[in-house]
Amino acid sequence: MSSHVVIPVLISFAVSLILGPVVIPFLRKLKMKQTERTDGVQSHLKKAGTPTMGGIIILIAVIVTSLFYVKDYPAIIPILFLTVAFGLIGFLDDYLKVVLKRSDGLMPMQKMALQIVVTAVFAFYLVRVADIPLTMLVPFSGGYYLDIGWLAVPVLFIAVIGTVNGTNFTDGLDGLASSVTVLVATFFTVVAIGTKSGIEPITCAVVGALLGFLLFNVYPASVFMGDTGSLALGGFVAGTAYMLQMPLFIIIVGLVYLVEVASVMIQVAYFKKTGGKRIFKMAPIHHHFELCGWSETRVVTVFSIITALLCLIALMGV
Repeated sequence: MSSHVVIPVLISFAVSLILGPVVIPFLRKLKMKQTERTDGVQSHLKKAGTPTMGGIIILIAVIVTSLFYVKDYPAIIPILFLTVAFGLIGFLDDYLKVVLKRSDGLMPMQKMALQIVVTAVFAFYLVRVADIPLTMLVPFSGGYYLDIGWLAVPVLFIAVIGTVNGTNFTDGLDGLASSVTVLVATFFTVVAIGTKSGIEPITCAVVGALLGFLLFNVYPASVFMGDTGSLALGGFVAGTAYMLQMPLFIIIVGLVYLVEVASVMIQVAYFKKTGGKRIFKMAPIHHHFELCGWSETRVVTVFSIITALLCLIALMGV
């Protein structure tokens, strides 16, 4: 048990810990600085000098650790693919924003096209190579699997791209996306061990990488993960859920991601419909709470506690 559960956590944690002091000054040199919106939460303006793209640390730690296990645990390949591929899309976006100073990074259409291509490759691999059925375990059903036939394919696209973008929106406060995702990864690790699915090495690698990264990313952060990290983590969550045939569980354990992405969609739609009125003080919703007077650390703590409780509820639902 311990060799493929505890050791990947430790390897990944160690890689993350060693990379931090190496990568962070390098990112600072490259002037990979996060540009904060001046119309946003005023307390965030002091973050303008913090280097971004720290997600590279998480990605390298996960890749290095996975390479030790990939021969004996081939089931980690599709998850690793989705994590790395989305991480690369995020990296490209960050690179354009920060190094080439293109304020928007990738155009929305370019970003979406890349995400669709990556998801299509994953879907093909899942069905044709890994031979994982697209039936979904229904929470609290006592083991009932929902079969929606060919509709499972469009649902997969929505689930993967939705999760990835939800995770991306969650990454707006020091340690928020890392804290929430480390809990989700722990939940998937417990399930992976219980179901003997053979994906534990990568879920454990993500737990270790995030624990290491959090040491540099908790408030006040010395590095942000950027889209490189947040898109990779979204890919990891979606990929793992599908390998376990548990995409429906994303709605429970990843509720924070869903609320974040929904808050943005509601805000934009309402703003357009009413000609400039807002429902939330600011979207994504974590900024709304900040503008209501919550400290950044409080928002992160509350969202993490909610996720921990939801993970426990989801475990009962397995």
